[in-house]
Amino acid sequence: MKVLLLALTVALAAGYQVNFAPEFATGKTYVYKYEAFLMGGLPEEGLARAGVKVSSKVLISAVAPDTFMLKLVGPELFEYSGIWPKDPFVPATKLTSALAAQLLTPIKFEYANGVVRKLFAPAGVSATVLNVYRGILNMLQLNIKKTQNVYELQEPGAQGVCKTHYVISEDTKADRILVTKTKDLNHCQERIIKDIGLAYTERCVECEAKGKTLKGAAAYNYVMKPAATGALILEATATELIQFSPFNIMNGAAQMEAKQILTFLEIEKTPVEPIRAEYIIRGSLQYEFATELLQTPIQLMRISNAEAQIVEILNHLVTFNVAKVHEDAPLKFIELIQLLRVARFESIEALWSQLKARPDYRHWILNAVPAIGTHVALRFIKEKFIADDLTIAEAAQALIASVHMVTADLEAIKLVEGLAFNHKIQENPVLREIVMLGYGTMVAKYCAENPVCPAEFVRPIHELLVEAVAKGKTEDLVILLKVLGNAGHPSSLKPIMKLLPGFGSAAAALPMRVQIDAVLALRNIAKEEPRMIQEVAVQLFMDKALHAELRMVAAIVLFETKLPMGLVTTLADAVMNEANLQVASFVYSYMKAMTKNTAPDFAAVATACNVAVKILSPKFERLSYHFSKALYLDAYHNPWMMGAAASAFYINDAATVLPRAVVAKARTYLAGAYADVLEVGVRTEGIQEALLKIPKAPEDADRITKMKHIMKALSEWRTHPSSLPLASVYVKFFGQEIAFASIDKAIVDQVIELATGPGVHTYGRKALDALLSGVSFHYAKPMLVAEVRRIFPTAVGLPMELSFYTAAVAAASVEFQATVTPPLPENFHAAHLLKTDIELKAALTPSVSMYTYAVMGVNTALIQAALMSRARVHTIVPAKMEARLDMIKGNFKIQALPVQGVDKIASALVETLAIARNVEDLAAAKITPMIPAEVATQLSREIFTSKITSKISRSSEIIPVDLPTKITHKMKIPKAFEKKMCAALETFGIKACTEIESQNAAFIRDCPLYAMIGKHAVFVEVAPAAGPVIEKIEIEIQVGDKAAEKIIKVINISDEEETTEEKNVLLKLRKILVPGLKNGTRSSSSSSSSRSVSSRSSSSSSKLRSRSSSSVSSKSSSSSSSRRKSKMADVDVPLSKRSKRVSSSSSSASSSQSSIRSSSSSSKEIYDMKFTKNHIHQHAVSTARANSRSSASSFEAIYNKAKYLANAVTPAVTILIRAVRADHKVQGYQIAAYLDKATSRVQIIFANLAENDHWRICADGVMLSYHKLMAKIAWGIECKQYETEITAETGLASQDPAFRLKLTWDKLPHSMKRYAKEISEYISRVAAAAGVSLAKVKNIRNQIKLTVAVASERTLNVVLKTPKRTMYKLGVGLPIYLPIGETAAELEAYQDNLADKISYAITKAHAAECTMVRDVLTTFNNRRYKNEMPHSCYQILAQDCTPELKFMVLLKRDFTQEQNLINVKIADIDVDLYPKDNDVMVKVNGLEIPISNLPYQHPTGKIQIRQRGEGIALHAPSHGLQEVYFDLNTWKVKVVDWMKGQTCGLCGKADGEVRQEYRTPNGRLTKNAVSYSHSWVLPSKSCRDSSECYMKLESVKLEKQMIVQGEESKCYSVEPVLRCLPGCLPLRTTTATVGFHCIPADSSLSRPAALIYEKSVDLRETAEAHLACRCTAQCA
Repeated sequence: MKVLLLALTVALAAGYQVNFAPEFATGKTYVYKYEAFLMGGLPEEGLARAGVKVSSKVLISAVAPDTFMLKLVGPELFEYSGIWPKDPFVPATKLTSALAAQLLTPIKFEYANGVVRKLFAPAGVSATVLNVYRGILNMLQLNIKKTQNVYELQEPGAQGVCKTHYVISEDTKADRILVTKTKDLNHCQERIIKDIGLAYTERCVECEAKGKTLKGAAAYNYVMKPAATGALILEATATELIQFSPFNIMNGAAQMEAKQILTFLEIEKTPVEPIRAEYIIRGSLQYEFATELLQTPIQLMRISNAEAQIVEILNHLVTFNVAKVHEDAPLKFIELIQLLRVARFESIEALWSQLKARPDYRHWILNAVPAIGTHVALRFIKEKFIADDLTIAEAAQALIASVHMVTADLEAIKLVEGLAFNHKIQENPVLREIVMLGYGTMVAKYCAENPVCPAEFVRPIHELLVEAVAKGKTEDLVILLKVLGNAGHPSSLKPIMKLLPGFGSAAAALPMRVQIDAVLALRNIAKEEPRMIQEVAVQLFMDKALHAELRMVAAIVLFETKLPMGLVTTLADAVMNEANLQVASFVYSYMKAMTKNTAPDFAAVATACNVAVKILSPKFERLSYHFSKALYLDAYHNPWMMGAAASAFYINDAATVLPRAVVAKARTYLAGAYADVLEVGVRTEGIQEALLKIPKAPEDADRITKMKHIMKALSEWRTHPSSLPLASVYVKFFGQEIAFASIDKAIVDQVIELATGPGVHTYGRKALDALLSGVSFHYAKPMLVAEVRRIFPTAVGLPMELSFYTAAVAAASVEFQATVTPPLPENFHAAHLLKTDIELKAALTPSVSMYTYAVMGVNTALIQAALMSRARVHTIVPAKMEARLDMIKGNFKIQALPVQGVDKIASALVETLAIARNVEDLAAAKITPMIPAEVATQLSREIFTSKITSKISRSSEIIPVDLPTKITHKMKIPKAFEKKMCAALETFGIKACTEIESQNAAFIRDCPLYAMIGKHAVFVEVAPAAGPVIEKIEIEIQVGDKAAEKIIKVINISDEEETTEEKNVLLKLRKILVPGLKNGTRSSSSSSSSRSVSSRSSSSSSKLRSRSSSSVSSKSSSSSSSRRKSKMADVDVPLSKRSKRVSSSSSSASSSQSSIRSSSSSSKEIYDMKFTKNHIHQHAVSTARANSRSSASSFEAIYNKAKYLANAVTPAVTILIRAVRADHKVQGYQIAAYLDKATSRVQIIFANLAENDHWRICADGVMLSYHKLMAKIAWGIECKQYETEITAETGLASQDPAFRLKLTWDKLPHSMKRYAKEISEYISRVAAAAGVSLAKVKNIRNQIKLTVAVASERTLNVVLKTPKRTMYKLGVGLPIYLPIGETAAELEAYQDNLADKISYAITKAHAAECTMVRDVLTTFNNRRYKNEMPHSCYQILAQDCTPELKFMVLLKRDFTQEQNLINVKIADIDVDLYPKDNDVMVKVNGLEIPISNLPYQHPTGKIQIRQRGEGIALHAPSHGLQEVYFDLNTWKVKVVDWMKGQTCGLCGKADGEVRQEYRTPNGRLTKNAVSYSHSWVLPSKSCRDSSECYMKLESVKLEKQMIVQGEESKCYSVEPVLRCLPGCLPLRTTTATVGFHCIPADSSLSRPAALIYEKSVDLRETAEAHLACRCTAQCA
């Protein structure tokens, strides 16, 4: 009974519980006043804002259960563009009238328990107006829970399904319910948002950890009156705030603020009646995107007749962009795109049919159609191409643009797929590549923008891939893999894996480039499925049997997946035990580079790599640049959320100069996202070899046959794969491959044939005829560079848009006319042009106009209210010139003519505006600058005063009424920065001015966004300078005998004397008037007077100079010697000890000096750069005088004999650069060059043509001998103010050939000294970083001396001495051999062929060397081992191991004489090098060549044999063999760089892989040097052979039985052991450690056959190997 009573009580209480959910009773009409506005701008008041306001009465009445009508009464629309909050909203009367019919149409909606469900409206109500209704209904959305007062949920609303918090409280006294609802717009389960142009960007979650670029929230407050059936909303207010900054909202942001107020007025009895129209379902409360997707936010157009408007804009673009770009061309181009987006497809087709025959119109249409951005563009291009309306070039350009501009939807993907399989596309390789790659890009864009991405998109590509594998079509495989790589669909992983080694059986037969492309195709898949790709890539990397390049590419893919710590440690552990140094070097360098990473998304990888690098050995640091490397650089600024990163991968496989592949990539970070902007990859496999080697020999060539016969004798011989001569390059843009090309030798041969064939002459003649008849060319290229948009709804129901646009138009106008006299014959040769007079006229006008817009605000087809930052750049650089080239007379004249009507050559204007406009009244559009000047001053004064006041208030309790005077003076009122800089070149009558204006909001808040907002302008103008009118600027060059006729200003000795006398008088007056002048004046005076005397009396001047020079030299020598004693730092002392000595204490000078002397005498490492000249004076009058005078004095004698050569010889060249004035006065510059052959002197005089201008530059150079050159450069008034001397001479430095360059000066301009000091400090810093030794010492003042000594044919010793420093580096390596010593002799064979000489010097420098001294052999990879040679058996030293078999070098130990012999098989010759009677002899094809007949030059191939020292050397670099040298004690083999990794034999592979040196002919890696060397022995088949090699290679049985895996076993060697033939006895043996494979002892197999060499190694034991044998007469 008690239970029953309790249940009844609870039921009764529930019946009386108040329902908080809003309810509108039947039969009543609820009247509300509604007001809402949406405003955008900076948060500070007093700045411009833009916004929209809606005001109306709202009537709500029920028409059925849970169904209600909503009607607006007296709706009004307002727009705002002004200073907030001072300026009022302006009624948009015309727009309100135009929309009245829609706004007054009532709508129907379902509403129950506070939740808005379906909306119903007539079709005549547009989506934009319906969204305004949604904004009102959004305020009625209340999910009230009866049992909770504080809760959160994901609530549907106009902006989507977002996280919402509720707080409900009840005011019982006032009988009111208070509800607070807040929405976090950054945490939405389903956010309504539309992104355009962001498909290529990736979100950087880690970048947003410390800041956001976009953040929004909304708060709703309700006051409701409770009732039994439901609550009545008395008042509802909503505030929504959205902040945005591209740099981080924490550092200042622009904001969009929305406010809504719904106030209850009254209840009426009259119900709201629907209109007489069908009410259809129009969705739910969620916002519906309308025409704003097609509406660009940068302009509002009233489109009444799209077709006519398109034609009008086309007329404007074609008319005003011919000679130069119109300043508004980009904006007009955007208008054209806007109209094309609105126009129907049929209208575009009709327009094309009308204008396609007019090239200018056709060009603009084809550039604009891709920017439509919908499948309409693709349909148009497809249909026109199939109909043959487009050329290949037009189709290619349009397709590339369309693929990247068109939004990916199902229709667009279907169109591209149809294009890809169209036969016309398939027949053209270029179009096929564009469309196929584009198909992958479209799929990737679709998957990026849609959560569900069907696998059916890539299934056709998968089927084609299977077919291509079956048919072995490599080119098809490559392009299909690239398509899948672009698409990045996870379903493509399995088809790709089938082409990877270790995952699919088909991979083994595929070329390396296909396997690499398959790995690279995983990169975009990794963005979606990183874990899956990590599993595949790790397996590829850990498989040591795979090619090194493939493993390194797998490592690249791995690191891009942002590896966790565990995997990074796994890689580090693998590298520790890695046998391949290329792989180890690459991964180590990658990890080392990643430790310096600052980008947030790779922070975890950087931390893991930092740990891994500490695990790894630092010895990987020492690997040279020949080994593969990864480089990574980045810079990321966290407060601004922006940065950039660059990575480069250098992949090699044989330590060659040219790598196999180079990849470079650039990434940018901005606004919490990143994009791989550009990536370029180049493969150079086999290119170096293809360029330098000889053509491949035919398979039946005698050499090939012989070598193959020898190879058969080796045990289990396997050739290396030959590298295909192939270069390939690919380009990726935003992670999508847009183009690739492969270039093989066949293509190169075709190009060469085309360039050298007869067709070139025909094309040349046609081009010349065109030039002679005149060429006029106009071209304009418009481009929508960027269109990035993000559109999302606000609480008001209007859309907010963030967008970024860049459009540019570039144009060029070229006119060219040529005249040739006399006319050229029909079959002319290029030499005919040297006998003609050529006149050229050209006019070039390049111009560019670019507009960039950044917009934030409301954008609909009806109204726009937004903040807009607009940047406009316009440049035009016209040029008009004429040229005349008279080849016969040696006269060349170029005239630059003035261009009329162009003053402003460049302008850039950036301004931020608040714009409000509506489509019904575009003329009333209001544009307000963001920061008006008067507001800026007022604001800054308020802000500054508040800052000062706050500072004073902290330190004093009383705030003064007036600020102190000192503070007032410090007050910085920001003014618009204005600066105008002008530079006039009066000589040529040109004046250039740059004007800069800037005003920004940084005075409010010091951050990047506020610094950008405002107005910034830069203008560059060029105008005629004040003065006489300049008609043209002329440059004339006269060469030869007539050069003297062109001299305008004659500079001779008489003018010089007169001017010098005037100067001496002025100097004397200066002494009298300024008595304080000291030594400096006297010395300069005396020097000038001595010069004047010397110019008048040569005999007295020579005596005076000799005395003065000797005294000066004695002073300098004494002073320098004293400095040497005190500072102990002269060049003549050992440089290797100088840095130590300089760093030591100066107080121990004498002790340190003695220690240096003792160390210099005891240590051979000390370097002494003592220079001995080669120069012998040639210009002295007598031998006695030559011996008594220095080279400098002889130079002075020549110089003073004729200071200006104009008095003695005629000029060789005259150059006039002058301005032709209307009054015919001379103005400009003259350059005259004189050559005095008698004294080997060259003089160049640069002078101003103005009559009274004596400023000039004089440069004199004299070749005193073949070993010494001296030059003097003087400038200033009459070339007397400043001068320098330069001496270049050869000599010896410690018996090494050397070169010395010396620069001395007396006086230099202050500016030059300042720059020289900065350069010197920079060089010192760079030198220290580069490992150059540096010592701070006091050297000779005013002198720089560079000494370079040739330490060897490939190294230099360098010493640079400046007045305060000495820098030196010994053993500087060169990438080329110098033509001295042995190299000079070797180059004689190439006679005058410079290209072959350079090629030889380069290949020699990078050749790999293998040597043997006595029995110790040093391999190509510099690994040493003892070679225990079998007697009388050939061993393969080195050979080309590719199927081409370009060469083979064999080594043999003669049994009787105990001497080595070498045999070289190359080209069609056999060369034997052998000792005979203590000499080295040579046989070619069995014929001995006397030493006296050397050098031997092969008649067909580039092979030479010459005597060198005590031996003989063979050179054949074109065959891959750089050198084979043989003498009585040693031999040496060198292979060229491009053969590295392709050789084999005792000398190894020359691939730099020291850890994999001992490879046997079958490719097995052995660990024993004896076993390795014996594997390369050419065994004998019978003891009757003439070779007297009585040995063979065989598998031997281990004499003792072993216990293997707990079982008694017998073991056989898997590595062949050298043994005597049957019937022969060993005379000499050795032991070799070899690998054995074991089988059970009771196995019936007695001795395995050849298959034993493929078995695994179970254990390693020693076995006896035979080195010499003796056979009995009964041997087989």
